Amino acid sequence: MMEQKVVFLDIDGTLTQPGCNEVPASAVWAIAQARAQGHYVYLCTGRNFGMLSPLLKYDFDGIISSAGGYIQCGNEVIYDCPMTEPQRQAAMDVLEQNGIFRTVECKEHSYVDECLRDYLYSQAAQKDNIEILQRRERLEQSLGILPMKEYQGEQVYKIVVMSKSMEALVRAHEALEKDFDLCVQEKDVSGLFYGEVVNKAFDKGRAIARVCSYLHLPIERSMAIGDSLNDLEMMQTAGLSICMDNGSEKLKKIADDICPSVSEHGIRAAFYKYRLITA
Repeated sequence: MMEQKVVFLDIDGTLTQPGCNEVPASAVWAIAQARAQGHYVYLCTGRNFGMLSPLLKYDFDGIISSAGGYIQCGNEVIYDCPMTEPQRQAAMDVLEQNGIFRTVECKEHSYVDECLRDYLYSQAAQKDNIEILQRRERLEQSLGILPMKEYQGEQVYKIVVMSKSMEALVRAHEALEKDFDLCVQEKDVSGLFYGEVVNKAFDKGRAIARVCSYLHLPIERSMAIGDSLNDLEMMQTAGLSICMDNGSEKLKKIADDICPSVSEHGIRAAFYKYRLITA
């Protein structure tokens, strides 16, 4: 009998192209086949719960959202950890004081500072490159991100940050490090440093451990597939870690294996290689 395993899939850059909600047919097929053969398949993402709705039609066994802050196994919520109000207010104030653009992610909705749009307009005009702005607009539309003026005090799970300087992020991290981790990625296409402010109470790695405990499966039977540094903890925790070929070079160095990119049917290839599917 095949040993039952649980697979944790990041979304952006792993299951889909970044900011996209369309899953390649090869991945849809592979996930369905793996589940039919008795394996569990979970989403494990930095996206909030509301951003997952277009993907839930594909039938997963559960979800880890908000970088581990909200976990649902089947229809049962097994972990739910929004920021406390003092934490939220402190984080928002520190980021604003350091001139850092904020996108606050609640359970159902996300809200972005309107001044980020103004900045991107100015950059696009200076560089004669409207594509910077268009990419951001497509991202906000596909993920349903609303202007900050519409925020009405919903509980916040994490804050995505974009900064014109690394120094500002360092200052913010020093002010917030008691309660929060700050994961900083490479610069994005707009030239801004991109990162996430995440509560120290959770991360993707601890989320994987929580799910394995709930399922009564040893962590050795877990597999994590991701592409960026915000997947680091889940890669370090899972029994087997796989980085997409389109992923971060730093992440590739610590992963157990590398599979083809999203556009080259990487999920299906990984599932075949590790015998989650045999048909």
